[in-house]
Amino acid sequence: MPEPLTRAERRAASAARILDAAQVEFGEHGARATIRGIARRAGVDPSLVLQHYGSKDELFALAVRPVSELAEDEVPEHLRDVLDARLQDLPASTRALIRSMLTSPEAAAVMRDYLQERVDVLAGTSTRDDAELRAAIVVSSILGLTIARHFVGLEVLDRRAADVPDLVEPWLAALLAEPTDTR
Repeated sequence: MPEPLTRAERRAASAARILDAAQVEFGEHGARATIRGIARRAGVDPSLVLQHYGSKDELFALAVRPVSELAEDEVPEHLRDVLDARLQDLPASTRALIRSMLTSPEAAAVMRDYLQERVDVLAGTSTRDDAELRAAIVVSSILGLTIARHFVGLEVLDRRAADVPDLVEPWLAALLAEPTDTR
């Protein structure tokens, strides 16, 4: 027979259920998601949502915050993984962030910070004078493909999602390649 959960364990489990529910609600409804809807999905009282997270804005910022997954030495192979992931089903937190970034200043700030982090990491792996610009183009291109596939519903990207990384990978690699010595 399992041991009963302590109060702290029950509290942590409730907080995790609320955050999971918030990710789904924000993913489906963007900034229009409600505390009541999140609470209903989590199976808790709405006051508990506020008790754990303070406000809808604070919960939103946590729910849509992307997880940092890229180390500097993993850039080349990771770009393909990121592209593959962005063309498949999106996690609820990513869907919420992208859906809300044009209408919510908080979501826009989270997305801007996330994209800037990606640009900085990619640019940091290069000695090119224009490394930051090149990295920004790569990051923006992946975002554009994600939006076209999941939010605009560009049919060819739905139909041929598996083929996109093979087509885009050489272009991304060329964009990020170090300059060759022309002496």
